[in-house]
Amino acid sequence: MAKITWTYTDEAPALATRALLPVLKAFTKGTDIEIDLADISLAGRIIANFPENLTEAQKIPDYLAILGAMTQKPDANIIKLPNISASIPQLQTAIRELREKGYDIPEYPEEPKTDEEKALQKRFSAVLGSAVNPVLREGNSDRRAAASVKRFAQKHPHKMMKPWPAESKTRVAHMEGRDFYEHETSTTIDKACNVKIEFVDQAGNIKVLKEKFPLLAGEVIDTTHMNIKALREFYAQQIEEAKKDNVLLSLHLKATMMKVSDPIMFGGCVAVYCEDALVKHADTLREIGVNVNHGLEDIYAKLDRLPADKRAEIEADLQMTCALQPQLAMVDSQKGITNLHVPNDIIIDASMPNVVRDGGRMWNKDGQLQDCIALVPDRSYATMYKEIIEDAKKNGQFDPAFMGSVSNVGLMAKKAEEYGSHDKTFEAQAPGTIRVVNDSGTTLLEQIVDTGDIFRMCQTKEVAIRDWVRLAVKRSRAAGNPVVFWLDENRAHDREIIKYVDKYLPEHDTKGLEIHTMSPQKAMKFTLARVRRSEDTISATGNVLRDYLTDLFPILELGTSARMLSIVPLLKGGGLFETGAGGSAPKHVVQLYKEGHLRWDSLGEYCALVPSFEMIAEQTGNKKAAILAGTLDQAISQYLENGKLPGRKVNELDNRGGTFYLTLYWARALAAQDDDAGMKARFTDLAEKLARNEARINEDLLAVQGRPADFGGYFMFSEEKVSQVMRPSVSLNEILDTF
Repeated sequence: MAKITWTYTDEAPALATRALLPVLKAFTKGTDIEIDLADISLAGRIIANFPENLTEAQKIPDYLAILGAMTQKPDANIIKLPNISASIPQLQTAIRELREKGYDIPEYPEEPKTDEEKALQKRFSAVLGSAVNPVLREGNSDRRAAASVKRFAQKHPHKMMKPWPAESKTRVAHMEGRDFYEHETSTTIDKACNVKIEFVDQAGNIKVLKEKFPLLAGEVIDTTHMNIKALREFYAQQIEEAKKDNVLLSLHLKATMMKVSDPIMFGGCVAVYCEDALVKHADTLREIGVNVNHGLEDIYAKLDRLPADKRAEIEADLQMTCALQPQLAMVDSQKGITNLHVPNDIIIDASMPNVVRDGGRMWNKDGQLQDCIALVPDRSYATMYKEIIEDAKKNGQFDPAFMGSVSNVGLMAKKAEEYGSHDKTFEAQAPGTIRVVNDSGTTLLEQIVDTGDIFRMCQTKEVAIRDWVRLAVKRSRAAGNPVVFWLDENRAHDREIIKYVDKYLPEHDTKGLEIHTMSPQKAMKFTLARVRRSEDTISATGNVLRDYLTDLFPILELGTSARMLSIVPLLKGGGLFETGAGGSAPKHVVQLYKEGHLRWDSLGEYCALVPSFEMIAEQTGNKKAAILAGTLDQAISQYLENGKLPGRKVNELDNRGGTFYLTLYWARALAAQDDDAGMKARFTDLAEKLARNEARINEDLLAVQGRPADFGGYFMFSEEKVSQVMRPSVSLNEILDTF
């Protein structure tokens, strides 16, 4: 029997799973397809990693490790929903919730002093940041809008695009030197070896930062560092520029993924912006454990540890310091949450597309849109954002009804590039040299650092690069569109990758194909010109740009990146099918909690199931799987054409209603097909029952809106309560459960 493994994750996608999974299990009954569930939620991963003090009933398997092993099998078929890439504050909140529910999980040691606390902090690192994706992504990424989704978007363009003003002060600001881009060095390993990363201080003392780990022959490695002094000088300069131009100051990083480097860069901005107050009260703030890397919210929270008069004094000084600075862009104007409150609130791949979408503006403290300086410190990718901002200032807003589509082939297999660098990223504790040394004591790469500098080493395996080139050519041939490799010959790492692109392109039939290699800035300029001519383009990028571009263009084209089809052909022959972005998931949970309305759109999940069923049909010859795939695709088209997507406001159709209509349309499509008489008969009966009860089911689903919903927790739901919330229609439940 073929198996589809559905990942149970977090927040809105996890809630939506409770409505959709019963449908999938009902529709696959009798088809020799099993739907299995694997819990890789943040709470689930914490429990799996700390089982020693739990009861047998509380323990759960380490599903992430199980799925990691599964990716090495040719029949792996995994549906991957968005999960939380946890920051330290999120981790601490999740631990607190689990402890309140009786799970004896140790507290996270924020400032470890003993060896035991240091070991505990290291164990927790397994669930911080982007802990899930590097384990599962054992293949490169093929991400694009499904044809039905793109047709719908052009026929019914989203209304979120705001015009660019004739005179805009908005711009992207980046460092001009001493950043990751300038300092990068790279080499390709000629034969397999083991290496370690070590720090050598100015007196010659050596400290091993990362013990021996293997490198393969042909593997590309690189090292670089960010000079923290130069970074802070950059922040100070841009703060003055924002003040002079009377624009908002906004910082754009990705602390959730780059979980070591970006929180430090975030904290540097907080430190410079609030410098006067932080310096004045440095001793007191140090005593209460303030860490600027955790943002303004953490500072204010820890002030509660002080006597009331001292707390009031520091709060007043902070407010006075901030009042003299330029206004910050807001994450939530109503709640007073700024761009510098929490590091995981400023996710660049979600925030920068919104700047473009909103006419170059961000929200200010009064809830009004205002021009801004977008700080993207490192030049590795800042220049491509600068290009699209300047293009929009010159040519005006993009038109979703006309603009061309930009799909992506992403190099991400085997933890490629920066997103696999967490365990090789370090903050220099003193001046000296951080170097990569092989078994024979030869230094392969090194960086001269100062106190506080951020060192990073990355790896990219040859097998991943070769497959990436193959996939790019395959997609160009299938789509008939140009493919552009976004690689900068002036960047050390990219020069090594370009050598491989040039080596492996001749392995494929490229006759008649248009293939380019360009720096990110030039590639963006080339792509935008085509977009404005309504021409489609394929971007072939590294891991980080894959993430950035597959949010940027879908948000402009479709209104959201959650509607993208994301297929990861695994290197061993299986498939990983990702269902879209989860950046808005927390807001959706809050709305459900307050108003009983879940506006999460499960279109990404629906679309991912089509190639998942198709893979089963191709691998096993299961004709029922092929029928399920084809009819689901038809149902998705009906779902879109009939406007059954969840509304944004309470008492409109929400996720539960959307899933009901997808179910109805899928049943009708299965009833209409003539390839399998048994399925036709079964689903004719189901379609009739669903149609006959449509009004009652809609009444049931709308009746629970307009009041708070209790699902028994945020990181770990109560099974009974969440089922009541997500399956409130007795009529629909009876029809599905007895089918």
